[in-house]
Amino acid sequence: MLSLMLAFIVTVIVATLILKQYKAQTVLFVGGLVLMGAAVLMGYPLLDAKKTTGFVWFDLFKFIELTFSTRAAGIGLMIMTVSGFAKYMSHIGASRVLVHLTSRPLSLLKSPYLLLSVAYIVGQLLNIVIPSAAGLCVLLMATMYPVLVSLGVSRLSAVAVIATTPCLDLGPASGTAVFAAKTTGMDVADYFIAEQLPVAVITMVLIAVTHFIVQRYFDRKEGTEIKVMKLSESTEKLSDLPPSIYAILPLVPIALVLVFSKLTIATIKMPVVTAMIISIALAMLFEFIRTRDLKAVFKSIQVFFDGMGEIFATVVTLIVAGETFAYGLTKIGAIDLIIEGARDSGFGAVGITLVMTLIVAISAVIMGSGNAPFYSFGALVPDIATKLSMLPAVMITPMQMASSIARSASPITAAIIAVAGIADVSPVDIVKRTAIPMMVALVSSFVFSIIL
Repeated sequence: MLSLMLAFIVTVIVATLILKQYKAQTVLFVGGLVLMGAAVLMGYPLLDAKKTTGFVWFDLFKFIELTFSTRAAGIGLMIMTVSGFAKYMSHIGASRVLVHLTSRPLSLLKSPYLLLSVAYIVGQLLNIVIPSAAGLCVLLMATMYPVLVSLGVSRLSAVAVIATTPCLDLGPASGTAVFAAKTTGMDVADYFIAEQLPVAVITMVLIAVTHFIVQRYFDRKEGTEIKVMKLSESTEKLSDLPPSIYAILPLVPIALVLVFSKLTIATIKMPVVTAMIISIALAMLFEFIRTRDLKAVFKSIQVFFDGMGEIFATVVTLIVAGETFAYGLTKIGAIDLIIEGARDSGFGAVGITLVMTLIVAISAVIMGSGNAPFYSFGALVPDIATKLSMLPAVMITPMQMASSIARSASPITAAIIAVAGIADVSPVDIVKRTAIPMMVALVSSFVFSIIL
């Protein structure tokens, strides 16, 4: 019980400091080191004989080194290349072309609330190839938002729908999806098709239907005045966009990963990093054909490298910090005690999965980001799932989805703040309209992850 009490105290302190805007990585590192230090004092070994430094107190820091070396070369490299690719697509305008072309067909729908439902589906599908939540929302505010408002949708309804378009981190381009796949020992494409997609399809439909009902209810309740905008004055000029063929470029990595997988052509292997590098090379070729400026095209690769560096400094370090904290919780024996307690209380595998999912979701709402809690608790999944005799993917899928779903119900998340500023509305007013759809999404993603 001493270890469980210590783990609880340290966890509360860690959460409190993160909420007070202390640097999450540093807090998680310190929390993990404190727990590992306590484990040493209790007589628990940290590393096996092949990895130890020979002095147990140095092993605390040796673990961090080992984790950095494996994560930076594995999942870290994947996430870094994904981010670098997304930055490059934005730099050359390919992302803007894709959003522009997909938002135009929405004008064919006449019912404002049916339009909102379809707009959510379109935005969620775009999120598969534009994995940055804030980036996608800003793009949609520049393209889809004027279309929605000009066709009779209220500003708050339009903003609420756009703010939830990245609520399901789907596909090989998603950093959390890559982390979930690798943590469970699955191929990224297999995880997307077998674990995410069946749950996501049902959840997307339920979110779309809920948006239809919720946004109409709030509009009628608040008597929201529709602000009509002229489409021609508010959407991006075609002359400012690259050629329409650029819209295929963000889709290339997804196509490569899915085509050259066990689902179709199994004889050729296509890792995510390889797909990203091939796609960058193709994009640079497009840029050279368009601009005929070889020096500028060669220089543009720095955008890709800068994007990778930014993600290493934020996401990869957060993954390592989260794993350090999770390792401390494991070594002190707290996780084993929780699992045993859950077994004795009759919670079982489903109960533990629900608890883990709720922890991630609540933390994401409070922190405005699902990354820190998901990377921290997601790292525990393989050990917990093994002890509960369940597949790791069954446990981690609802956790991964909860991290992004709950983020869309937080007034302090970057995407919500960004769209609120552009539309000149309150983030709290947006969250009032996203909370119910996200609650439906949270419940449905959990239930269908277990069932399917």
